[in-house]
Amino acid sequence: MTLFDRLVALFDEGHGIVLPDLATDADLAPPRLRPAAVLIAVTERADPGMLLIHRPATMRAHAGQVAFPGGKIDAGEDAVTAALREAQEELGIDPARVQLIGASDRFVTATGYDVTPVLATIPADLPIVPSPAEVSAWFEAPLRFLLDPANHRQRTGEWLGQQRHYTEIMWQDHRIWGITAAILVNLSRRLRWQSLFEGSAS
Repeated sequence: MTLFDRLVALFDEGHGIVLPDLATDADLAPPRLRPAAVLIAVTERADPGMLLIHRPATMRAHAGQVAFPGGKIDAGEDAVTAALREAQEELGIDPARVQLIGASDRFVTATGYDVTPVLATIPADLPIVPSPAEVSAWFEAPLRFLLDPANHRQRTGEWLGQQRHYTEIMWQDHRIWGITAAILVNLSRRLRWQSLFEGSAS
């Protein structure tokens, strides 16, 4: 069974149950939300990874932060179409090379975005051509590291005068936090991901 087939089975199994208390910032969000989508691209390797990007320091929003490729859903698009378009614009990923698994739990941000993560697989070592306007750097981190709750560190910070809890994931010198980390936490809870690595070396 391929990685894609195993992820589809885990995705369908995990999304067939009700999970309480998924991560969200909906309590801080404004009444009117803007739809957005991101692509969670898993590389087809024996030890699969996940593609992430650094936003340029010059961007107005989320400057310098680690993110999934993605952005606003345009008129006439659904989440899948938007995620594929953004991944192509930002990383040069050909939509024809993407094997779609499905849309996962939406995450509402404090800044007013309703973000739909779209899980998919892509071939290992697919050529990546980042757009300098939207991506300062990209990297591939191990899937098993990102989804392991042991690597999800709980932090506290201040937002609009209130103490808020958030998750931070440190891989090498990459600090993954905020929306991206929250989406990973939710995905980790949805997927019985450990079964992907049963019998493999740690």
